[in-house]
Amino acid sequence: MSIFIGGQHELLPLGMLLTLAMAALGGSPNAARAQTGQEKPESKPFIVEYYYKARWGFADEFIRLFRKNHYPVLKKEIALGRILQVTATGPRFHNTEDGRWDYRVTIVWKNAQTAFDDFDPGPILKELFPDQETFKKEEQRRFEILLAHWDLPITSVNLEQQ
Repeated sequence: MSIFIGGQHELLPLGMLLTLAMAALGGSPNAARAQTGQEKPESKPFIVEYYYKARWGFADEFIRLFRKNHYPVLKKEIALGRILQVTATGPRFHNTEDGRWDYRVTIVWKNAQTAFDDFDPGPILKELFPDQETFKKEEQRRFEILLAHWDLPITSVNLEQQ
């Protein structure tokens, strides 16, 4: 997982990613296993919201490139059983610039381990996009028009629980 903000791509260390994942799941693996009657975190779907903020006037181009070059990869991962569901939303109205985002893509991963494993999408990319030169140029363009990108693991909150 990575965070992309203001034109720079910053990779998070694996330990920090696992800490984020476990925090989103409500604790450590050992604590989760110790809870009687609870599912293990490894068996529960893991939901991440991916936010994209494009430069003004480029949101349509961004989503066109996303649909063309990234969504087919996500659909392939659904077919492989790694991802359970992918949905996308955009705000109906505009927001202030500091809180603005153009698209939120929500991915329901099979589990947290799958979301953070060392899966190599290379073979999928070569299969789906035989013209790798065009694919790489378009993906470069998709990231050039982004102002910010952030990933937010989320968890359900039971409002009925006291």
